[in-house]
Amino acid sequence: MRDAYHEELDALTDKLVEMTRLVRSAISRATTALLDSDLQLAESVITRDEEVNSVFADIETTIFELMARQQPVAVDLRMVITALRMGTDLERMGDLAVHVAKVARLRHPDSAIPPELRSTILEMGQIAENLVTKAGSCVASRDVDSAMELEQDDDAMDRLHRKLFRSILAKDWQHGVEPAIDITLVGRYYERYADHAVRVAQDVVYLVTGTRPS
Repeated sequence: MRDAYHEELDALTDKLVEMTRLVRSAISRATTALLDSDLQLAESVITRDEEVNSVFADIETTIFELMARQQPVAVDLRMVITALRMGTDLERMGDLAVHVAKVARLRHPDSAIPPELRSTILEMGQIAENLVTKAGSCVASRDVDSAMELEQDDDAMDRLHRKLFRSILAKDWQHGVEPAIDITLVGRYYERYADHAVRVAQDVVYLVTGTRPS
């Protein structure tokens, strides 16, 4: 009975890692759809978000059943609590990728991103992918040192986010209000995506050490 119980706990980790892979793919495809004005790719991001939601629903169901049947304590209780928190963050990351894809769909066949900001958005997408890839590795390995590094990695996203605002507010901005709104929203989506990845990593630290990073 205890072996089956710990197999269920291990399965939670596997499902969380699967969610990191799904939301990494989602933000990658959403970025491409945004920059290339690819309607079909944008639609695929929106449609396939159901896969992320389905895995999260499985995680929730497993956690509620474990709480009811096993009444976990100590490290096991910490595991189920952090699994629920991480799943919630990853599900939200999937939603943020969908928001990026919806901006691409809204402006199709035009691009929502002016030429001078394309490289910035591309870099934000790459950083988002790297963050969630690293977060997934931390979840799988429970590597506290790597998890602690994510907050510093997130600083690059914050710098790019500020760069977008400087561009929009510059006196030589020539693209009008609508593109400024699109870029403001997209920048926020990437920035929040990165923040959720950092929170996943912080939960790994809590799971292993019992304390949260300051």
